Amino acid sequence: GEVYKSLATAGELYDALVDFDMDRTSTVVALGGGVIGDLAGFAAATYMRGIHFVNIPTTLLAQVDSAIGGKTGVDHPKGKNLIGAFYQPRLVLCDLSLLSTLPARELLAGMAEVVKYGVILDSGFFSFVESHVQEILKQEPDAMAEVVRSSCSAKASIIEEDERESGRRAILNFGHTLGHAMESLTGYTRYIHGEAVSMGMVAAARISHAMKLCDEDVVVRIEKLLAMIGLPTVLPELDPEEVIRILSHDKKVRDGKVRFVLPERIGKVMVRDDVDPNLIRRVLKT
Repeated sequence: GEVYKSLATAGELYDALVDFDMDRTSTVVALGGGVIGDLAGFAAATYMRGIHFVNIPTTLLAQVDSAIGGKTGVDHPKGKNLIGAFYQPRLVLCDLSLLSTLPARELLAGMAEVVKYGVILDSGFFSFVESHVQEILKQEPDAMAEVVRSSCSAKASIIEEDERESGRRAILNFGHTLGHAMESLTGYTRYIHGEAVSMGMVAAARISHAMKLCDEDVVVRIEKLLAMIGLPTVLPELDPEEVIRILSHDKKVRDGKVRFVLPERIGKVMVRDDVDPNLIRRVLKT
């Protein structure tokens, strides 16, 4: 779980690597969800300045998102993923049969990132998910293969253009700005990542509509699809001032300005740093 994604746990991994006489020719294999992949990848990236790393993600969220792209790291009490490194695995192996071992909540959480790819890059894929929700929830093989394949392809295409998030890769943060704040303010225990991202996407869509950047239909389609999947769409009651404070520590802040990824339409988003804090407060209260 997210509470273990810390420097303290990373320290335990370093101890084990030393105890097992791991050297620069050794390989770390991560078998687990996103927390395991991020932790193991961070340890591999920093032990002896970098040893080989293989990622075998066992959750849908990890298969479609965190295992792809080379982001590794741990959380800090003041923010999520503040300590980390870009470090590409030698191999990512997605075994779809592992998904049948997941609790329903974990599977649904992974679908938040799937929906994200449709919103930011591929309206056709968004429509596919809309029309195949029942097959996906039943984990029918063809539907799941398309979900994982298209999601990995979408993310890889963005990573190839911008590996270290200096430009285009920022669109992958759709839903994550407020999502990370909600995770942090609830101690990483009330919501799992995909649930927070789901609520964050709805909030971002509402902000976009309020700024007259997208039609109301965009908000309705995003919210309806997430609800059909079974993901939360209503933000929890949080102190807006605490949310604003957490946002100021986000990695996506540039020159003191919080960057939001906002939809223009299904399949296209923009990055804006001019969102009025009062608008954020208003959206948090709806």
